[in-house]
Order: sequence, then structure tokens, then C-alpha cells
Amino acid sequence: MNAKKRIKVLVIDDSAVMRKLLTSIMHEQADIQVVGAAANPLVAREMIKTFKPDVLTLDIEMPCMDGITFLERLMRLHPLPVVMVSSHTEKGAHSTLRALDLGAVDFVTKPQNTFDGISSDLMEEICEKVRAAAGAHVRPSVDVIASDIQHHKHSPVSPFCREGIIAIGASAGGTQAISEILEKLPRPTPGIAIVQHMPPKFTASFAERLNNHCDLEVREAKNGDPLKPGVALVAPGGLHMSITSASRGYAVRIYSDELVNRHRPSVDVLFDSVARVVGENALGIILTGMGSDGARGLHAMKTAGAHTIAQDEKTCVVFGMPDQAIRHNAVCEILPLERIPDRIVDWANSNQRTDRKYSSDESP
Repeated sequence: MNAKKRIKVLVIDDSAVMRKLLTSIMHEQADIQVVGAAANPLVAREMIKTFKPDVLTLDIEMPCMDGITFLERLMRLHPLPVVMVSSHTEKGAHSTLRALDLGAVDFVTKPQNTFDGISSDLMEEICEKVRAAAGAHVRPSVDVIASDIQHHKHSPVSPFCREGIIAIGASAGGTQAISEILEKLPRPTPGIAIVQHMPPKFTASFAERLNNHCDLEVREAKNGDPLKPGVALVAPGGLHMSITSASRGYAVRIYSDELVNRHRPSVDVLFDSVARVVGENALGIILTGMGSDGARGLHAMKTAGAHTIAQDEKTCVVFGMPDQAIRHNAVCEILPLERIPDRIVDWANSNQRTDRKYSSDESP
């Protein structure tokens, strides 16, 4: 007798082929049960009442009601963990980021040609994200939280802040968490390097959205970009990002290489390079996400003398990555998400070095 409860999943997609494909993938898993498949949100509403699923997979473009409208109503009236199923397009990227803002836990991209089957990696990714969603803390949307941001005052960062950089890694739930941190940071916060697990096209849209809502300049990184105060660089999807020394501080190296921890970009790649190149004059932050990517690299940063922070379990959507970092003894302190921006400002203003500082006119 199997005492472990199976994860009940409802598939919502207007494509009969995708409904069948997703159902068959999850049907093979002993711990997942597909309780129904709906062709549109109107049918899905009745199935949710009948089957009481633990997780939904949700297509974005559907008749009767699009996935974004349905998700917005769902999160307001009956919040459930949702994994979005997105097309691998620029339009799909914008819609998916909106879904993550509204509280979707994560997303997967549709295979571009279902007639040739689906890769084992994508099958495993879908099942892993459903499992992570089943244990996720569904959080209110950024739109709701943003109303509080306007009234939150933070200590300013000195125009002669310490040299060094801030490295941030995240996965599931990370788009919300990163947004909430960066929106509260003033210029000239030291340069920030970000790895958020995302495929190509999605990271450019993510950086653009952040740039429109932050005092910092946020953009998708290009090879050789300097990492200066007031700038946050997001690793491009499908490529690794590491830190290198430059004539006036630090720069990023963007390159293609083997997957690390099944990811590219990988948080460990970024953190390992920060440990080697920046050492004690760095701040490492690991945020919500599934898996263990970043734990080893954050430990290397801590060993090199950097200060390291993990987001606490209560404010994480998925506690996997911070939990693994804590278990690896890689963390100096554990903080709720809302306290991390002030901690960044405190770090930026502390232990200022005199050998190489940036003045305000050098900030972009």
C-alpha cells in the first residue's frame, strides 16, 4: 500500500495534442496523477471544483478566456499552484512574465515540434516543476506588493560606496523576488550580477521589465559589459555568466559551455567566479528556487570571505536552493525577502575601501 499522497494535476490547454502529451508524460510518474484535462478555462473552473487539484498546468493562448485573465481571477478567488506552459516566442516571454507577476510558480516552454516527440530532459523538467509547485508557497502578485513599495523608505547608498559586486541567484519564484529587491534599491548601489534560470528570449524581456520599474539600470548582459554601480546585469538565457577583472573594476564574461547542475546559465558558475575574482569584497544572495544550483558556489564565496545571504523559507515560493545552501554551510545569515534590500544597502555602506572607489560621476 502506497501511503504517500499523489500530486493531483489538472491540465488546461486548448491543443488536444498538448493535453495528450502532458497527460502521458505525467501518467508515467508514480507520484503524479492527472485528474483531468480541460480545453479552456471555462471547463477548467468546473473541473477544479470537482477534482480539487493540487497543481494546474496552464496554457497562455486559449479561446473563451486567455490564460492570463484566468490566472488573475484564480489567484484572487481561489489561489492554486500553477505551472505555465508557454510558447518559445517574444510574445510568449512577455505573457509568461506577466503570469509570474500574478503568482504562477514557474513555467515550461512548449516543444516546437511535437511530431518528433519530446526530449527526456523536457519531460523530466515538467515533472520536477509540477512537484516543486505542489510544495510551493503561492504568493500574492507583484502588483499587490508594489503598492507597499512606494511607501517604503530606505537608507541611501553613499556615492562613494565600497568596491565590489553583488551576485544574486534564483529559480522558481525568482522573478518576483528579484523584482521586489531591485525596485527598493537606490543608485549608486554596487554593480549587481543576476542569474535567473530562464531560456533565451525570456531574460531580455525580464531585464526590460525590471529596467522600467527600478532606479537601477537593468539590462541583459553582453560579453565584456562592465559591472558598475547603479547597473544590474541579467545573464542571458542559454549562456553562462562569470565575473572577470577589468581595468576599472569588474566585467562579465558571457559564453556557451556545458550545462552545470543541468542549467545554463548556472548560479554556481557565477558564484564560483565571484569567489575567485572578487573574494571578500562581494555579497552573495541565493533566493527562491528548486534544486541545488548555487549552493556549492555560495560556499566558495563564503570561504573566500564574502558575505552570503539566503532567503528564508517563509518568504520563498520554493525553498530548495536556499535550503541546500544552508545545508552546505554556505550562508552567513538567513533573511526574509523584505529585509534583503536594506541589508544590501548596509553592506554597500560598510567597510569602505580606499584603494579603488567609484565616484558618482562614474555611475551610469
